[in-house]
Amino acid sequence: MPAWNDILNEINAAGSTHDIIRRKYLSDLYKRTGRNIIVYYSGWLQKSQLLPNDPGIFSINEEDKNAFMSAIDKLDLTKGLDLILHTPGGDIAATESLVYYLRAMFGTNIRAIIPQIAMSAGTMIACACKEIIMGEHSSIGPIDPQLNGIPAHGIIEEFKRAFLEIKEDSAKIPLWQPIIAKYSPTLIGECEKAIKWSSELVKSWLVSGMFAGEKDGDSKAYKVIQELGDHALTLSHARHISIEHARNIGLKVTALEDDKEFQDIVLSIHHACMHTLENTACVKIIENHLGVAVIKMSAIQVMAKPF
Repeated sequence: MPAWNDILNEINAAGSTHDIIRRKYLSDLYKRTGRNIIVYYSGWLQKSQLLPNDPGIFSINEEDKNAFMSAIDKLDLTKGLDLILHTPGGDIAATESLVYYLRAMFGTNIRAIIPQIAMSAGTMIACACKEIIMGEHSSIGPIDPQLNGIPAHGIIEEFKRAFLEIKEDSAKIPLWQPIIAKYSPTLIGECEKAIKWSSELVKSWLVSGMFAGEKDGDSKAYKVIQELGDHALTLSHARHISIEHARNIGLKVTALEDDKEFQDIVLSIHHACMHTLENTACVKIIENHLGVAVIKMSAIQVMAKPF
């Protein structure tokens, strides 16, 4: 007869109803593809009211690699990885470190599946994969770096505009002085370094992954960087880039709708994750198809909206 602790461990392993349903569909997708599955889901859409208390709670950060290490442990690495992404983005350094780790484990045999949104650093991770899978409703976003929520490109543009306007008319100095005064002395240099860093990372990932072995891989990667990384073209860091646009700039994107059974399972996983984020204290899910998960919970309980 199982002891008290044995039963308790069994209950904990089974998880809540949300866990059971989510893991059922993750297992179904593994059976369908034969590839390792990991979901990386953030609850920024469901729990935006937590942002003022902890702005980084939903972002890609240094803690995530430990969660991925747990999810990858004991997987058959020869089967590759399908990474299901739903994230607003996050820290460039953490993103670089995470991509380096994933490639150390799976090489470039990684596909990014984006059922809804993978913005900013999430798009950078997708560009590090050999293929991106998106639906007609899916979006990626610009990769131009942000410094404390302000576009690095935008800061440089503002300084250049101030210089030109003051050069032409010194009477504008009083107008620009309070604006420029809010920036630190080294900010322009930091902006330039951040732009160079993000661009060079994504270009190297594209050339070594998605465009590997292609003679025009460098030029293809450069076009992607120009389209995704130039704030003057994207106009807003929040710009949503559709599957059609992603293909037009040269990314290798497969339509989720091409395989109906695959689409149904992916969207079932997506809905199960979204229900978990909506109706529990969960703010982030990193989980594999075996049910090994690191689920970050908020210390502040957010009540589900009544129907």
